[in-house]
Amino acid sequence: MQNAEVNKQVIAPKRKRKASSLDRIKARAGWGFIAPFAIGFIVIYLPIIFQSIYFSFTEIKVLQGGGFQANLVGMKNYSDALFTDPNFVMTLSTGLKQLIFDIPAIVIFALFMAMMLNQKMTGRAVFRAIFFIPVILSTGIIDKIDQGNNLLSYMQNTGNPIDTGTADSSSTTSTAVQIVSAMDFQWLFRNMRGISPAIIDYVISAVNNIYQIVNRSGVQMLIFLGGLQSISPAIYESATMEGASAWETFWKITFPMISPMIFVNAVYTVIDSFTSQSNTVMTLISWEYDQPGGQVLSSAMSWIYFLIVILMIAIVGLIVSSFVFYQRRES
Repeated sequence: MQNAEVNKQVIAPKRKRKASSLDRIKARAGWGFIAPFAIGFIVIYLPIIFQSIYFSFTEIKVLQGGGFQANLVGMKNYSDALFTDPNFVMTLSTGLKQLIFDIPAIVIFALFMAMMLNQKMTGRAVFRAIFFIPVILSTGIIDKIDQGNNLLSYMQNTGNPIDTGTADSSSTTSTAVQIVSAMDFQWLFRNMRGISPAIIDYVISAVNNIYQIVNRSGVQMLIFLGGLQSISPAIYESATMEGASAWETFWKITFPMISPMIFVNAVYTVIDSFTSQSNTVMTLISWEYDQPGGQVLSSAMSWIYFLIVILMIAIVGLIVSSFVFYQRRES
């Protein structure tokens, strides 16, 4: 007996060393995969970032013989962006309100469609491709072509276009608004008790903005599909044998198991919304950069915007992480 216990004590450390060695190999492989990005970030982007921070605290004067001179002015550019510029704060607040609307609408729609497309049906792969087509159409050169597409502009118009120098502020109401007016959601929900007017307004806004919601839900939908397919069918079979309803199965099994993907998609939606080409704040910053001497003010606006993005991601992370469930697997 004593010899057996001694052998167990001798063998156990060897297994731990093998496991730790495997973990180190996996860690080195991971660093190898991210090495191109890390090198590119350090060599190319990091100097640009430091230069942008430096410019946000300076005032640039163009020299007669060519070149420029940067003089430190402290927080003047940040103060001008927040308290002097008439458009930045207003545009920023409008973008934040739109983001608060976008996050739940996009995540809920993507989860709903992922659950529908995860069902066994004929042509399931075709339907998945159809719902992912908007993601392809909204990237690269096709997006540039679509920006000049009058039909697309008509579909995206919600009656309150942003004045970019070419849009008419007195444009007509979009087709989506006309559809909502015809359906009359207030009349539809009039006899339903317990429904807040705020919820009705949210549903109307979601229908009005359905084109953008579908257009920006493709990646989130694929992430949810991957998460749904990773759930073992045996869990659903056990729940069915125990008499659980579909509603109980969703809230007790599907939702907890898919909650990490909800967290990922919420963060992704925030970043995608803040960096989209249709983002009004990004448009304003780009316009300010093209103005004479506007490089320093646009740099200050960019860093204010960046800090707000980080704050929003932290808030969304704290809210969503409160109900995220991580399955523990015994090694």
